[in-house]
Amino acid sequence: MSRGSGSALDPAVAARLKRDTAGLVAAVVQQYDTDEVLMVGWMDDEALHRTLTTGRATYWSRSRQQYWVKGETSGHIQLVKSVALDCDGDALLVKVDQVGAACHTGDRTCFDARLLPVSG
Repeated sequence: MSRGSGSALDPAVAARLKRDTAGLVAAVVQQYDTDEVLMVGWMDDEALHRTLTTGRATYWSRSRQQYWVKGETSGHIQLVKSVALDCDGDALLVKVDQVGAACHTGDRTCFDARLLPVSG
């Protein structure tokens, strides 16, 4: 039985999810109008249900072991525009209107720093 199995998530959607051993699915988050990749978060069935029904991005914090609504304390909210499931069912693409920084470091995106060298 997966984390969030008591969730009100539509059973047809839940049946399509391929969760990891912790019951989670990776959520890649993009700015809806520019396709800028902002961050990666984790969702279980309940977090996905809350995201789909409230229009606010909700994640499962693996470090704190609790749900968090992006921007609840910082004010840097994510207003959800669309959610898509990939072909394997093991990742979500969440398109949002990001208000303020997406990264906990204060950067616009979690992918601003530390580019890795690519040969070729």
